Amino acid sequence: MEHEFFFAQIFNRYLAHPLLGREIPDHVIMVLYAAVFLIVFSAVVSRKFSVDKPTRIQQLLELAVAFVVGLMREIIGPGGERFFPLLGSLGLFILVCNLMGLIPGFLSPTSNINVTLGLALVVFVYYNAQGVKEHGVLKYLRHFAGPSLLLAPLLFIIEIISHLARPFSLSVRLFGNILSEELILSIINGKLFPFVAALPVMLLALVASTIQAFIFITLTMVYLAGAVEHGPEAEAERGHAG
Repeated sequence: MEHEFFFAQIFNRYLAHPLLGREIPDHVIMVLYAAVFLIVFSAVVSRKFSVDKPTRIQQLLELAVAFVVGLMREIIGPGGERFFPLLGSLGLFILVCNLMGLIPGFLSPTSNINVTLGLALVVFVYYNAQGVKEHGVLKYLRHFAGPSLLLAPLLFIIEIISHLARPFSLSVRLFGNILSEELILSIINGKLFPFVAALPVMLLALVASTIQAFIFITLTMVYLAGAVEHGPEAEAERGHAG
C-alpha cells in the first residue's frame, strides 16, 4: 500500500514495518500522532502552570475551560461540569485532528469515517450509560415512552430509532465537513494555486475546523442533558425531600 502522506510513510518505514511486519492505515497513524501530541503538550504546559504568574497559554486554556463549563451548566444544568473530562478531551482531540490536515505531510484523521464513527460511538455509549446511572435501567427506558400511555409504544419505537441514528449523524457531519476541507485544500494547493496563495482558504478551514469541534461537543452536551434530566414529578419529589 502506497502512502501519500509523508509522516505516514515515515511511521510505516521505521516503526510499523520493523515491529509489525505490515503497514498501518494513514488515519490510524494520524490518530496516534494526535494522541502523542496532546499527551506531550499537556505534560509540558502543565509544568508551567502558576497561580501568581500564569502564562499566555494557561490564560487561554482557562478561558476555554470557563466557556465550556459555563455552556455545560446552561445546557445540562447544575452539576453539568462533572462531564467536563470527557467533553474537554473530545473537544481538544477533535480540534487537533481537524487541524492536522492544514500541515503539509499530515492528514486530518477526522476525514475518515472510521475515526468519526468511533468518536460518535463513544458519545453514544457514554450518554446512555450516564442516563442509566442517573435513573436506573427501567426509569431510563421509560423516558423513551413519553408521558402518554396510549402513545407509549409508538413513541418508544420512534425514540429508539432516533437515538440509534445519532452516532450516524454525528459521525457523518464531522466526516463530511473535514473531508470536503481536505479535498478543497488539496485541489487548490496541488493544481490551482501555490501554497502561499491558498493561505486565505486555510484560514477559513481553520475557523471551520474549530466550529466543527465545537458543534460535536455541543451536541454531546444536548444528548447528555436529555439522558440525565429529571421530569417535573421527579423535581417535585426532590423539592419535598429537601
